[in-house]
Amino acid sequence: MGNNYDIILIGLVAVFLILRLRSVLGKRTGNEQPPARDPFTPPAAPPPRVGDASQGNDNVVPLPTANAPAPRQSSPTSGPGGIRATVLPTATGGVAAIRAADPDFEPIGFTGGARAAFTAIVEAFARGDTATLKPLLDSTTYASFEAAIRGRIERNEKAETTLIGFEASDVAGAEMQGTNAVVTVRFVSEQINVVRNADSQIVDGNPNEVQKVVDLWTFRRDTTSGDPNWQLVKTESEG
Repeated sequence: MGNNYDIILIGLVAVFLILRLRSVLGKRTGNEQPPARDPFTPPAAPPPRVGDASQGNDNVVPLPTANAPAPRQSSPTSGPGGIRATVLPTATGGVAAIRAADPDFEPIGFTGGARAAFTAIVEAFARGDTATLKPLLDSTTYASFEAAIRGRIERNEKAETTLIGFEASDVAGAEMQGTNAVVTVRFVSEQINVVRNADSQIVDGNPNEVQKVVDLWTFRRDTTSGDPNWQLVKTESEG
């Protein structure tokens, strides 16, 4: 008889514990949030991204790498919104004549070098840097530049030129003069030009005004010479 009471008591205690657990933990309804990931379990691999190595998916498009060659320009300009560089109709015959004498002459590439020369010469002239100017100009052109610099010094004036950029550098003329190749480039640039006196007062120009300047510069090189450099032989303004 005593054993029966023990069994009944144990059963009651078990029922009591089950009811208490249900009241604390509640019932599963199917709307519970999934348990947090075990921090010691490695996360699942992320899905492949565009540019990753192909995992058998033909739709993955590989992105160009840092060592991939840049696409070649298909037009004679530096790109959308860039510097126009073309051979104008007035120069096509002369360009052909120069290329016959010098097969390495490439007119669009030449305009890039001409822009670099234009920048160096304009900035050196503003600074009064005759040492930089001398090898870039022929003797006659250098003499006129040097005289203008000397005149500024005598007047105690200082020139300030800021070259903002280029809109165009077109080959406007080309011809052979004996063994000399002669090429004229039409530069369209934006500049700020100011001249100040000894008291730093402005005597010419406006530091707040950007001007569009159109110049025709003529360069010459002896095609029979081993020196690949061109010299500026003439400058004039258009308009």
